[in-house]
Amino acid sequence: MDWLTDPWQFEFMRRALLAGVIVSVAAAVVGPFVVHKGLAFLGDAVAHTQLAGAAVALVLGGGALLITVGAGIAAVLTALGVALLTMRGRLRADTAIGLMFAGFFALGVVLISRQRTFALDLGSLLIGNILGASPSDLIAMGVLAGVIVVLAALFFHELRFVAYDPEMAAVSGVPVAAVQVGLLVLVALAAVVAFRLVGVLLAVSVLVAPATAAALLVRRLVYSMFATGLIGVIATVLGLYASYYADLAAGPSIVITAVALVVLTFVASPRGLLSSMRRSREEVASAHHEHG
Repeated sequence: MDWLTDPWQFEFMRRALLAGVIVSVAAAVVGPFVVHKGLAFLGDAVAHTQLAGAAVALVLGGGALLITVGAGIAAVLTALGVALLTMRGRLRADTAIGLMFAGFFALGVVLISRQRTFALDLGSLLIGNILGASPSDLIAMGVLAGVIVVLAALFFHELRFVAYDPEMAAVSGVPVAAVQVGLLVLVALAAVVAFRLVGVLLAVSVLVAPATAAALLVRRLVYSMFATGLIGVIATVLGLYASYYADLAAGPSIVITAVALVVLTFVASPRGLLSSMRRSREEVASAHHEHG
């Protein structure tokens, strides 16, 4: 049984686990909305555009905390920019997202290319460095996750109403546009939390994958949030075990584990592929019996 406990004797592994738990909390709040509203592309764009803000902080000589702040500013600006560009049908959502994605990401690469440690800095920002998470990283992540939880709790009714029935919400007097912008900002903040864990390339995956698996298991939003958080923690633990014993990159290992859990639930869950195939066979057998 020593293999279960050996990884956790190291402080960097315990910090990595805590970072994964914090990201799982942020994903639990935001992920179900991202999956339900089809905002994965936006989440991916927000995650990538963080590179510009992080690059500015890096060029200015900022440490981990300033890089997180810079990434957060870029992410929120992206969310607000998409909302502004798509307001009143000026641009299609996918067009606005693509423009912000390409522009900010390219700006980030250009800024980082001016640094002597270009390859090292870019690699760290792209895929993260969870095993190098410092106490200041954990504090920044925890504060952002706490802000997300508090805001989501305060406006939970409005967020749920607009997500599931925006027309009725508008008739009921809910400021739909403001709530939608607020949701985009929450997605941006959650992407910043995930960025500290797995970098800009994989940030959206740790928000979407656990929520996707949860959506295949439960229907109600509150239950989906709890399931998303639990699946995120499981993916973090298993991914860190894989990283420790197989000498793999920690962040990508967590993402692969999360995606594997999605595949598993897609196949074996009560609403998954095997159950659907079984129901189809039963319906065919019943139809044959009725016409036999």
